[in-house]
Amino acid sequence: MSARWRKLLGVGVILAFMVFYIGAAAALADHVPQHWLAQLMFYVVAGTAWSGPLIPLVIWMNRGR
Repeated sequence: MSARWRKLLGVGVILAFMVFYIGAAAALADHVPQHWLAQLMFYVVAGTAWSGPLIPLVIWMNRGR
């Protein structure tokens, strides 16, 4: 697969994943207690956890340059 097609496919997967992730995080945010520390912890984790599953995909997209 050429680099151009890998990147096009990767961008599509990233966009689809982000739509799902944002929806799931928004649904879970309703169940977080109304305490400022609980909300801070939730949003810090939810705001950074999306990058973990995407790192292998980004590495794959940039392979074979």
